[in-house]
Amino acid sequence: MGYIRFDKTLMTNLEESLPREILRTNRSGAYHCSTIVDCNTRKYHGLLVIPIPEMDDENHVLLSSLDETVIQHGAEFNLGVHKYSGANFSPQGHKYIREFQWERVPTTIYRVGGVILKKEKAFVHHENRILIRYTLLEAHSATTLRLRPFLAFRSVRQFTHENWQVNKEYQVVDNGIKTCMYPGYPELYMQTNKKGEFVYTPDWYRGMEYPKEQERGYHFNEDLYVPGYFEVPIKKGETIVFSAGVSEASSRKLKQMFEHEYEIRPPRDTFKNSLLIAGHQFHNLQGDRHYILAGYPWFKCRARDMFISLPGLTLAVDEMNEFQSAMKTAAEAINDFINERPSECKIYEMEHPDVLLWAVWTLQQYAKKTSLKQCWDEYGTLLQDIIDYIRRGKHDNLFLHDNALLHTNGKDKAVTWMNSTAHGRPVVPRTGYVVEINALWYNALRFVSELCHVGGNEDMSETLNDLAQRCQLSFVGKFLNEHGWLYDFVDGDTPDWSVRPNMIFAAALEYSPLDRKQQKSVLDIVTKELLTPKGLRSLSPKSFGYNPNYVGPQVERDYAYHQGTAWPWLGGFYMEAYLRIHKMSGLSFVERQLIGFEDEMTSHCIGSIPELFDGNPPFRGRGAVAFAMNVAEILRILDVLKEYDI
Repeated sequence: MGYIRFDKTLMTNLEESLPREILRTNRSGAYHCSTIVDCNTRKYHGLLVIPIPEMDDENHVLLSSLDETVIQHGAEFNLGVHKYSGANFSPQGHKYIREFQWERVPTTIYRVGGVILKKEKAFVHHENRILIRYTLLEAHSATTLRLRPFLAFRSVRQFTHENWQVNKEYQVVDNGIKTCMYPGYPELYMQTNKKGEFVYTPDWYRGMEYPKEQERGYHFNEDLYVPGYFEVPIKKGETIVFSAGVSEASSRKLKQMFEHEYEIRPPRDTFKNSLLIAGHQFHNLQGDRHYILAGYPWFKCRARDMFISLPGLTLAVDEMNEFQSAMKTAAEAINDFINERPSECKIYEMEHPDVLLWAVWTLQQYAKKTSLKQCWDEYGTLLQDIIDYIRRGKHDNLFLHDNALLHTNGKDKAVTWMNSTAHGRPVVPRTGYVVEINALWYNALRFVSELCHVGGNEDMSETLNDLAQRCQLSFVGKFLNEHGWLYDFVDGDTPDWSVRPNMIFAAALEYSPLDRKQQKSVLDIVTKELLTPKGLRSLSPKSFGYNPNYVGPQVERDYAYHQGTAWPWLGGFYMEAYLRIHKMSGLSFVERQLIGFEDEMTSHCIGSIPELFDGNPPFRGRGAVAFAMNVAEILRILDVLKEYDI
């Protein structure tokens, strides 16, 4: 039995199968995402979803879905599934599914009478092309495979509806056709490796619904255009490969292309391997620039997310070249930012006040994997420039005060990772002295001071060390309260008493402004009030405003986003802090925490980790189906555990 496998009992029960989603990416921004029964439930779902930089900065759904029909003796059995108004699903192809498994590629087995058909899907690396391989495992008479494409040609933010502007023309290409619904879009090439027939029957399929959008309070209804269908005869033991892409493929090479994509994929046979493959999906190569996308299906590359994710997605899995490639792009963006130059790098939110401090933390992880000397040689200048930029007060919203702490204004605009807004205002207006910003600042001062010492810049090393000592005293005086835990932020002389997870960074970072007793005290309150099997709650149930369920329309979800929901990436830093305090005796506890995430390999977006979870049982996954920081931090902690092997 495979590590990720579902039998017909689950697959034919839409209540169980529709919440489970699959994601494939080409590592250049394009993706395929749907449910395990291939019934689209989000406007972001599609077989071929690609960026079109010439049009805008969004992804676009070209090929929404592909219905397969098995034909024998004139009888047609449609394997597709679409949701229409109410609880109407038509056709109901899921009832023919006997098994779904995912070792190298998503694989579905259908049984229709005496016909057994296997379907496998692969996204071609760094090419906007999806391949679907059909193998007829069993058949007792002549069989025909009919493939009916549903086209959208729209942004993932919009919907398609029946209109008279659509271009219904098509041209014949090698074993297929090409077509383009609207000006500005690329041609969509649909081909098979075996010559068949394309039957032109243009029509609109109206009133398809996306329940995930309905849950989120958005519009959820659209029409899809079907230009016709392909028919290909298939014999027992024969394989048919269907290709959809923005360039013409050689039909004779489609089988070889699929086999190559199949062979280069590692198997999803363990928890770690599944996470490793999930981590690869966030890499995004655009020319000579290497980005880390924050998540799928709607996130772009965000600076904070990129820096927090990078160590787990690269260093923790021994992919040093990938780290250096992505860091080269990040360094370009940092230098453009601190030198006030327009940047061609598409890394968003670089201006947020904690971003540069997270960049320092990222390079600190690189130094731990290599050496201080190597880090100095490669990134010493960049690190000194970052610290100098902050010390000299050049940042628009990060100010070094005489007490050696950093101050920021978060009243009018959300400036930390807790960035939800409602009615144009931050839901959590964290402002003044923010706890994780100053914990990161202290850590950065100590680390760069040590690095400068190794590099021979003793003046800089001593200056930063002196500043760090003053920062440490001020940090304890400003944030540590009489109950032994840390204020979340202090605005003037007014502390925020909310028990939030941001205090954990002061205990988890390699250089902590707290002594061991103080770290233990922080860890204890976090364990008691914030820990869940899916990470740390963003607010304690005992604090005012606790709202643990991320459900409902957008405004309701905005108010819940950081008011009690649980975040796995925070759990990574928590587990690191736990191991720092308890060392070997904490191993079994951390391993039990990781089990809570292994359960997610067969839930939500299978093989990956969603953006966040409800803060109360049953801790349902919410938000984006795959989130880089969550996958990265679990991978990093799995790597940290190696240090405790005996």
